[in-house]
Amino acid sequence: MVLLQPDPFLNELTSMYERSTEQGSVWVTLKRSSLKSKVQNNKLKAAGDPIEYRCLIRATDGKKTISTSVGAKDHQRFQASYATILKAHMTALKKRERKDKKKATEGAGSKKARQGS
Repeated sequence: MVLLQPDPFLNELTSMYERSTEQGSVWVTLKRSSLKSKVQNNKLKAAGDPIEYRCLIRATDGKKTISTSVGAKDHQRFQASYATILKAHMTALKKRERKDKKKATEGAGSKKARQGS
């Protein structure tokens, strides 16, 4: 697993999505992390120092795994760029078939009328 800076991570994520347009999937996970071991975290807690948590983002297409760490200061900018990439590559999703609300309510109303009589 490769820990990249946020901008190269987004570039690599874009290329992962492009490679998987015809076949395959891309999994992205986000997790709160301090990037320190439990022993180091316990020492910081004992000393009274605040622990700086970061957002650890991992992406994989089954063959290649990449990751990055984003701090609280850069989170807004990263999230905006990430959202743009997601919107651009969600074209392969199928639209969900929705039932017509009028038909659903008429059907439920007629059932109640039949059950009452």
